[in-house]
Amino acid sequence: MKVSDFDFNLPKDRIAQHPSEKRDHSRLMILNRNDESIEHQHFYDITKYLGHHDVLVINNTKVIPARLMGVKAETDALIEVLLLKELEKDLWEAMTKPAKRVKIGTKVLFGDLLIAECIEIKDEGLRVFKMHYSGLFIEILEQLGTMPLPPYITEKLEEKDRYQTVYAKDLGSAAAPTAGLHFTKALLKQLESQGVEIIPITLHVGLGTFKPVSVDNVLDHHMHEETYTLTKESTDRLNQAVKNKKNIVCVGTTSLRTIESNFDNGFHEGTYETGIFIYPGYQFKAANQLITNFHLPKSTLMMLVSAIAGTDFIKKAYQEAIDQHYRFFSFGDAMFIK
Repeated sequence: MKVSDFDFNLPKDRIAQHPSEKRDHSRLMILNRNDESIEHQHFYDITKYLGHHDVLVINNTKVIPARLMGVKAETDALIEVLLLKELEKDLWEAMTKPAKRVKIGTKVLFGDLLIAECIEIKDEGLRVFKMHYSGLFIEILEQLGTMPLPPYITEKLEEKDRYQTVYAKDLGSAAAPTAGLHFTKALLKQLESQGVEIIPITLHVGLGTFKPVSVDNVLDHHMHEETYTLTKESTDRLNQAVKNKKNIVCVGTTSLRTIESNFDNGFHEGTYETGIFIYPGYQFKAANQLITNFHLPKSTLMMLVSAIAGTDFIKKAYQEAIDQHYRFFSFGDAMFIK
């Protein structure tokens, strides 16, 4: 299976540079897997497709201001540090640019508030830093860091909360679970009034989700592990949903990867690591349906949606989205694979 099988040509003007004016007014493409038909709606129309037979799994992770710009202590060279995962207290795995300037023992200074000391070198530009500071780390990040918007978004984000879901709760993510950006509190309340059960999980988005694929053969790609948590309440409710034969509708690929990673003759409470890689041929164990955005060519997320909907059907849908001027990627429109 070649990575090029998941490529497509996307005009640059289809890449959304800013969110839609209202969260739930983005467009929504409905993909019906039974007959491979396509419908065009708005996101608030999702209420027409969900009811008491469905549970909606949402990822309540909260994005931290993870992008830091500092200087190397010895030379004043500019160093960018993108925090990816807290390994233990004050120990962070981070993507570093330019990585070749950061060796073991290198100290990166961020004003007089924070010193990041490199204690381990990993592949692919990754470093492990010991953080030295006074006070609360999150408060220092709020002062020093910026929201880690993807590189294809070049315009300034005026409202920082538009890169958070309305249900964001648990801090620790290096990127937003973007399918969830379309929901409003009113829309969620309406779904609940229709009998839809909303169940939160937490997966802190890291390199596993957004790392580009740099190999030719899909099977040669290495997925980096990300941390996820299922509380006792969510675990019990998910197990009850399976028992009652309800549809498990995942909001976003992170929710789906969590559900599929955790399910093994039922769901299991706790905090775990997952490096699950889903591509065509994968046999889904628990997730039935998916709400997601339109993804980058040749990405692992493109492979995941092809696994659930079929590669040819996804290619057809993406071409129709391009022809119909849908907006792509993080701030773009959505699709519901049902």
